[in-house]
Amino acid sequence: MSQVKARLESLGITLPAAATPVANYVSYTRTGNIVNISGQISVDANGGIKGTVGVDVSLEDGVAAARICGLNLLAQMQAACDGDLDNVVRVLKLNAFVQAGPDFYDIPKVINGCSDLMVEVLGEAGKHARSAVGMYKIPLGFAVEIDAQIEVKDRR
Repeated sequence: MSQVKARLESLGITLPAAATPVANYVSYTRTGNIVNISGQISVDANGGIKGTVGVDVSLEDGVAAARICGLNLLAQMQAACDGDLDNVVRVLKLNAFVQAGPDFYDIPKVINGCSDLMVEVLGEAGKHARSAVGMYKIPLGFAVEIDAQIEVKDRR
């Protein structure tokens, strides 16, 4: 069993199926050993977390929304790595967007929901650079959207 799969099991995490695009784009692109993963919204099997953080979504629910985005990112990483997350060398960068109310400034705290998950699951390889930005609107009304750039092992 792969190390990351064992870690997921020990954490009680089951990854969702990788989402299919909802518009004219692809889920990820790969050039050499760099994979760019399209933005993943805070949607899950229960419908996900929609709304505006700091207005009708609490900070705690915002953190949970970012964690959902992280689970969706891991599912896309797994798809990009032919089913084996041990092929992730490093999460290079997360670009994170929070649908934030006018007086909400704890955007970095929200995105820790995803950042913490990356380190929990991938260990040292999950440590990354990031941007965390408040937005007026996120597609489909979801609370958080996050995209990623990762380095993967050579396919040889």
